[in-house]
Amino acid sequence: MAARKATGLEGVLPVDKPAGMTSHDVVATMRRATGERRIGHAGTLDPSATGLLVLLIGPYTRLEPYLSKSAKRYRATVRFGIATDTDDAEGRPIEELPVPGEVFDEKRARAVVTGLVGTHEQVPPAYSAIKRGGVTAHRAARRGAPLVLEPRSIEVLEARLIGVSSVHRTWDIEVFVSAGTYVRAIARDLGRALGTCAHLAALVRTATGALALDDAHPLDECVEAAASGEIHRVLADPFAALGLPVVDADPSDVFAGRRIRSAGGDEPLVAVRVRGRLAAIYRRAGEWLVPEAVFPEVPTP
Repeated sequence: MAARKATGLEGVLPVDKPAGMTSHDVVATMRRATGERRIGHAGTLDPSATGLLVLLIGPYTRLEPYLSKSAKRYRATVRFGIATDTDDAEGRPIEELPVPGEVFDEKRARAVVTGLVGTHEQVPPAYSAIKRGGVTAHRAARRGAPLVLEPRSIEVLEARLIGVSSVHRTWDIEVFVSAGTYVRAIARDLGRALGTCAHLAALVRTATGALALDDAHPLDECVEAAASGEIHRVLADPFAALGLPVVDADPSDVFAGRRIRSAGGDEPLVAVRVRGRLAAIYRRAGEWLVPEAVFPEVPTP
């Protein structure tokens, strides 16, 4: 089979992910649409979740460590009284408990949600992509032998109550959380803390770092843009996506991987611009900036 030729494509593509698709499904769709194999994403969304999924194209796939570590904002619906094996609505119900009436007192609910702010030790869901000894947690759980997952430190930076429904036995909340936080586990733990059980009924990611859902495009629109040769119109500004200070540099220095003199500032990372293009991420080292990731210019086929 002949190797694929380089497409010359590069960019940060914010997609409004539809429900029912895995993050890998979205990546595969855009690979087919563009013919570019080098496409990845910066933070998985569960199949039932919707909202902002950031795709990285071409050399910018190397931005994944910087964008996937960004804090993320979600709107979530927590349903009380039923626990599932996956901690969300896709799972099998495993427990049903009565729900104390005070759970649906709005003042009480608001105080509990506000109290989520801070650092916590969170046990990841049994159905997750975490690996132990080469075994993926969700595969082990499906075999009936779930892994024992250690608690991990997560941080809830902001949390607010949007609404309460005693009829549907739900809370609608908004949370802004550190990377690696499972909102499913927040829902599960809220149920336990309130003397009942709960699961995540719906989830929408509304922001990843400096990118918001308003910046995203429906997947169908992205496919159409690629098919018409206008993929550029759905791409985000990579500098805005990173949210880092920007410095301009000489291409001969950057593409040779040379250090450049710092112009001041105390941010640990900077985005380096060459001829208007994101060319590298540099790390501050005293009076110098040293290359951490360099993105060579992509030749147009």
